[in-house]
Amino acid sequence: MKKILPLLLLCATPAFAQSGPLDGEWRGRSDGGSCNAPLDYQVSIDTGIVDGTASDPSARGPVPNPKKTAPPPPTPGLWQIHGIAKGTSFTWLSVASVKGTERRESRLGVAVQGSTLVVTEQGGCGRKATLSR
Repeated sequence: MKKILPLLLLCATPAFAQSGPLDGEWRGRSDGGSCNAPLDYQVSIDTGIVDGTASDPSARGPVPNPKKTAPPPPTPGLWQIHGIAKGTSFTWLSVASVKGTERRESRLGVAVQGSTLVVTEQGGCGRKATLSR
């Protein structure tokens, strides 16, 4: 049993799980872009795999409509972010959480600039954010 235990411990540690230079927790806030609605970013990078969110702190839920007119179209308050962080520039996918079958998605261009990530929304509102650890 004493001879098998070290071998089992070696097998339990994945050899491929190496941390990358961008791994960690990243946070920041965007400008409002053309929509005048900044987003708060929280992104986690683990072995280059990106998972995070961007939320609009000004987004509100449904409100009463006493005039019985058509309500304004909803704006997404939460975006889910996914992708790969590799190299000095890359693209992430962001998908909005919206009600119903309407699907909103956007591409985010990301550039590594020193110890920050500069995230630029490609299309949509054109917001730009600087994320730091």
